[in-house]
Amino acid sequence: MISIGIIGAGIVGERIIKQIQQENGVEILAVYDEQQERLETLHKTYGVPIAETLEEVLNSQIDWLYIGTPPSSHSAIARLAANAGIHVLSEKPLAHNVEDGEAMVKAAQDSRVQTAMHFPLMYSPSVREMAKRIRNGSIGKIVRVELQTFFPDWPRAWQQNPWIASRSQGGFVREVFPHYLQLIHRLFGELEIESHHITYPAQPDKCETGVIAQAVALQDEIPVLLTGLSGIGQKELLEFKVYGEKGVLTLENWSALYVSEKYEERKQLADLKPVPSLFEEMKKHSALLVPFEEGLIIQRYIDFLLTDKKS
Repeated sequence: MISIGIIGAGIVGERIIKQIQQENGVEILAVYDEQQERLETLHKTYGVPIAETLEEVLNSQIDWLYIGTPPSSHSAIARLAANAGIHVLSEKPLAHNVEDGEAMVKAAQDSRVQTAMHFPLMYSPSVREMAKRIRNGSIGKIVRVELQTFFPDWPRAWQQNPWIASRSQGGFVREVFPHYLQLIHRLFGELEIESHHITYPAQPDKCETGVIAQAVALQDEIPVLLTGLSGIGQKELLEFKVYGEKGVLTLENWSALYVSEKYEERKQLADLKPVPSLFEEMKKHSALLVPFEEGLIIQRYIDFLLTDKKS
């Protein structure tokens, strides 16, 4: 049994609550958010115990603290938890910037607490199957990796909050790209971003509207193309594609996995084998957890992509 406290009761916090309530051997001891009405709603809907302060959560005998607040607050909360000897599970991105992320890593290392990032793709049957096919050579030598993300609007309709469209904390590069950059890192190792171009609207407080970057996975010198665009005339589409000499794997809209072969229509891979959940891996202290150190690597990529340097 592991016990969890939750800080942040927004959309992602509510999703975590629902996920935990479907797990065995995991209990929520306290939930805190600055918006009292939101807390009361979650208490009535899910029956979760709520706290009046962050300190009350930290003192509630929890094993792990989940941080689901905006990125600018991650570092301070994580350091408080680490100093209290509590393991920390954080939403992505790791922090507001690399400096805050470095402080989180140091605090966790100094206190010798375990850390993890909430990257659901790591616990996806589709992604596990994709990784297996890449590693067993079934699609041949990898010649290119591409991430393409398209949004008719940002923020998305279900995602309205005061910060998700802000240049300081929001945008799809912070919210969506980390998932796939972390996956690329696990599959292909360190990236070097060789060139990038990012576009911003005229309003100085609004987040990016487009990015395109060319990178290389250094271990096998695999070219990587990263693109994102919002405010365009099509449905939302997220495609992560791995091109091999014998076949192509496409992870579409998070969970649909397709395989293509020469001259053949692509086929969706279904009936995939279930894999352990994030919380099952937390109970085992599994190597499949994404620690803060790995989150910091991804944070460096994100910070670089968000600069307006046009190289």
